[in-house]
Amino acid sequence: MKLTVFRTTVCLLAAGWAQAATPPAKPLPAPVTNASDGRIRVQLMARNAVTLSGEVAAKIAALPVPEGASFSKGQALVQFDCGSYRAQLRKSQASLEAASQLLKVNNQLAKLNSAGALDVAQAQGKAKEAAADASYMQTVVGKCVISAPFNGRVARRIAAVHQYVSPGNPVLDIVDSGSLELRMLVPSKWLAKLKSGSKFTVAVDELGASFPARIERLGAQIDPVSQSILAVGVIEGNGASLLPGMSGWASFK
Repeated sequence: MKLTVFRTTVCLLAAGWAQAATPPAKPLPAPVTNASDGRIRVQLMARNAVTLSGEVAAKIAALPVPEGASFSKGQALVQFDCGSYRAQLRKSQASLEAASQLLKVNNQLAKLNSAGALDVAQAQGKAKEAAADASYMQTVVGKCVISAPFNGRVARRIAAVHQYVSPGNPVLDIVDSGSLELRMLVPSKWLAKLKSGSKFTVAVDELGASFPARIERLGAQIDPVSQSILAVGVIEGNGASLLPGMSGWASFK
């Protein structure tokens, strides 16, 4: 009798462990709607939001653009202290110059039958090796400044001036300053009427104001669990007061 009880207990524990080890899959979120008037919850997002990271191991020398400030495409956003890398670049350039001169002399001696083909080949190999080293160091030095990939604003400073960072460490979060996207999940049954170009109004919670908008594009597939599809809209007219991260309600006629 005791043996039977023991076996039953072990089986139950094993079954409970197996059930706990395989949690049920969570369904994707359904559209957030207002049952009274059919409004859809909407999120304002920048078209481009990027975290800038360094590609060299160095100390940050300058972060010229403060948090919240605007910048232009191509403007320097992060400058690293790369004195040691520049010194290595000068060294590699000097080695390239010496190797080029040696190759030039050996070519002239070969014309006078004073140098053999092996001497010329070795000089060519050293010149190519020196050129490769110089090119590599030039690439490294070029990564000592991170330039803005688009017009935008600095959302957050993750690192500070004089801080040493390794390759891949995040430094700045930046966002595109262009027109914002309005992202929302709409019921898939709306596809019968909702098309690209459909007009709607978005009421922004943070501003207590409404803005005209239109659907720019729809998602590529319907989620089978929530029976919803992504819809992306844009503000029509002046939306200078809007910021990424704001939210509100989209109302369709």
